[in-house]
Amino acid sequence: MTEIELKFVLDEEGVKRLRSRLKSLNLDESAVRTRSLRSVYYDTAEHGLRKAGIALRLRRDGRRWLQTVKAGTTINGGLLRAREVEVPAPGGRLDLSMIPTVAIRAEVENVIGEAELQVVCETQMKRSSSVLTLERGARIELDLDIGEIVAGELKEPFREAELELLEGDIDSLYDLTQMLFPEGGLHLSSMSKSARGYMLAETGKIQTDPLPRNAMPVPLVSEMTSEIAARDVLRECFEQISANTEVVLFTDAPEGPHQLRIGLRRLRAAFGMFKPVIGHPEMLRLNAEARQLGARVGALRDLDVVITDIIDPEHALHPEEQGFNALRQAIETRRVAVRKELRGYLRSEAAQKFQIDLARFIETRRWLAPEDFEQTARLAQPIRELSGKALGKRWKSCVKHAHGIDHLTIEERHELRKELKKLRYTIEFLGPLYSQKKVATFVKKMKRMQNIFGDLNDLAMAEELLCKPDSPGARNANAQRSVGWVLGARTVKAEAAWAHARELWHGVVETGPFWK
Repeated sequence: MTEIELKFVLDEEGVKRLRSRLKSLNLDESAVRTRSLRSVYYDTAEHGLRKAGIALRLRRDGRRWLQTVKAGTTINGGLLRAREVEVPAPGGRLDLSMIPTVAIRAEVENVIGEAELQVVCETQMKRSSSVLTLERGARIELDLDIGEIVAGELKEPFREAELELLEGDIDSLYDLTQMLFPEGGLHLSSMSKSARGYMLAETGKIQTDPLPRNAMPVPLVSEMTSEIAARDVLRECFEQISANTEVVLFTDAPEGPHQLRIGLRRLRAAFGMFKPVIGHPEMLRLNAEARQLGARVGALRDLDVVITDIIDPEHALHPEEQGFNALRQAIETRRVAVRKELRGYLRSEAAQKFQIDLARFIETRRWLAPEDFEQTARLAQPIRELSGKALGKRWKSCVKHAHGIDHLTIEERHELRKELKKLRYTIEFLGPLYSQKKVATFVKKMKRMQNIFGDLNDLAMAEELLCKPDSPGARNANAQRSVGWVLGARTVKAEAAWAHARELWHGVVETGPFWK
C-alpha cells in the first residue's frame, strides 16, 4: 500500500496547543487510543538499505510485533509518500521471506545479499491516536508521538504529529493542517524518524542545523510533459523557500534572507513561465503573496548588503574615517529591528497559510479547471515545445527594454535589470533541455551584464536607505560624512561599469538565443 502523510515537529508548547485545539474542533473523532511503540531499524554495516531508499524495521505495538518495509519514500511539500508493506513478526524476529510484495522482497534481498543485518537505531514513543472524519467524508488518522530516538548510547527527545490519509483526497490533509494549527509557527518535518535515527548514529544529532539552501537544477528532459515539468520546478522553488525560511528564523546568517528572496523570485518567474499551462486564479493569488513576502524579506536583505557589501569594504579601505563606525551601528540597530519583525511575520498565520497553500497547489494539481476543455492538451504538451516559447518571450522583453541602451534613464535601467533576471531564472529552469555548452556561453555573457546592474542596484538601494530624514544615522554628522563617502565611491564605480554596458549587451545579442 502507499502511505501518504504530513508530519510536523512539535515542542512542548506545540503539543499543548494541538491538544487544546483538537478539543475545540467539531470533528467526528474516534476514541483516542494511547499505546507504547518501540521501533527497531535494521541495515547492513554499510547502510545499503538506506542508500537504496529502503527502511526495514521491527515494531512492538503493545504485545504484537510487526515487520515493516518502506520503500520509495519521497517528501514534497511536507507530504511524505512511501510504499509500505507490513506483516506480523512472531517473537520479534526478522523474516524477509514473509515480505508479501514480491518486487519489494526482491529489492530488499538484492541490497542485503550476503551481508549481516544489524540494529542501527530505534524509536521509543508514546503514541496517542484518533481517527478524524472531515465534512467531505475524508478519514485521517492523527498520531501524536512523544518519546526518544535512540542510537547505541545516544538518546534525543522527540515530539511529532502525523496526519495519515486513510480515505479521501490529499486536499483534506492540508485542510486539517490549517484547522489544527491556525495560529502559525508550524514546522513541517522534512525527515522520517528512521532518517533521524541514522543521523543520530552518525552525527549525534536528529536535526540538521539550518543552512542556507541555494537553488538546485531540476532534471528536466525533452519528453517530459509540461505539467510534470511545472510540478517539479515548483517543488524545487518550494524547497528553497521552506529551507531558507528556517535559516531566517533561527540564524542571523545574511545568506538566509538572500536565498529566501531568490527562492521567492524564482517561484514568481516559474509562475510566469508556466502560466500558459497551469494558469489559474489560485496561482495569481500565490504570486501576489510571494511578491509581498519578498518585499518583507528584501527589507532585511538590503540592510545586509549595505553593511557587508558596501560599508564594511569601504571602511576597510579608509580605516581612519571614524564615521563608518557610527553609520554601521545605526544600520545594525535598524537591521536587528527589521529581522525581529520579519521573524514575527514568518511565524504568523498569514505566512503559514502561504506555505501550506503553495504546497497544496503543487501537490494536489490545484491548477486543474474542469470547465477548460483544452487544458488537458496543454498539460500534455512536451516541455521542449513550451520552453522555446517561454525563453523567446523573456528574450523579446529584454531586447525591448535594452533598446537605446546608451540613453536609458535610471528607471529604465532598473526595468532592464529585472527583465534580465527573469530571463536568467528561466534559463536556469529550462537549460537542461539544451546543449550545455551553448547555455554556458550565453549565461557567462549574461552574468557580466548583470554584474553591471548589480552595481547600479546597490547604489540605488543605498541612496534609498541612507538619504531620508529617518534613515539610520541621519542625525549624526560623522555618519552622514561616511554616507557621502560611500555614495560618492559607489557612483563612480557604477558609472564606470555602465560605460561597458552597450559592449556587453551586444556581446549577448551576438551570441544569440541558444534555444533557436
